[in-house]
Amino acid sequence: MNTAVLDAPPRELMARAAKTKIMDAVKIERAITRLAEEILERNQGAVELALVGIRTRGVPIAKRIARKIEEIDRRKVPVGVLDITLYRDDFTTIGSQPVLRKTEIAFPVTDKRIVLVDDVLYTGRTIRAALDGIIDFGRPKEIQLAVLIDRGHRELPIRADYIGKSVQTSLDEFVQVQLADEDGEADAVYVGEIHKPAKPAKSRKH
Repeated sequence: MNTAVLDAPPRELMARAAKTKIMDAVKIERAITRLAEEILERNQGAVELALVGIRTRGVPIAKRIARKIEEIDRRKVPVGVLDITLYRDDFTTIGSQPVLRKTEIAFPVTDKRIVLVDDVLYTGRTIRAALDGIIDFGRPKEIQLAVLIDRGHRELPIRADYIGKSVQTSLDEFVQVQLADEDGEADAVYVGEIHKPAKPAKSRKH
């Protein structure tokens, strides 16, 4: 079993690292608007649409897109919340007591056009897990994917249908999405370098 990490480094590590802001609140708002417009255009309106945000930051992004869709199309779109912990392909390696959070999908997914929403698309393993989670709820007419950031480095044949911003990164970098409604700080997206601990020098034998 491939145990590649699905998520970003711990947020406390990212908070301490040197990083560069690549999106501020205004740019994020514009990206959300564009995502909503593209979703409506592709699906010819909001009929049959439902959004499902992947915990954690996919949820507030999904809610923002839904609000924007309602502004544009005058139609309310249901929003669900999906926790993928039990569907991860590294579930058995993430500790004896992984944190399980509530999945809340209060509408039938069968025959819906489901738009999965996440903050950052990376290896694709998070999305693979989310697809398994959605299928457990029924048989959608179609599943689409919207992400705020696509940073590349896919390990699975998964691509986003809607992308807020594509960012070229190295494997030694992280992408941090910060949202006011989740983190209590101003909206922003940062890119920084992961600083790996230096290996202790080998003692010289005399």
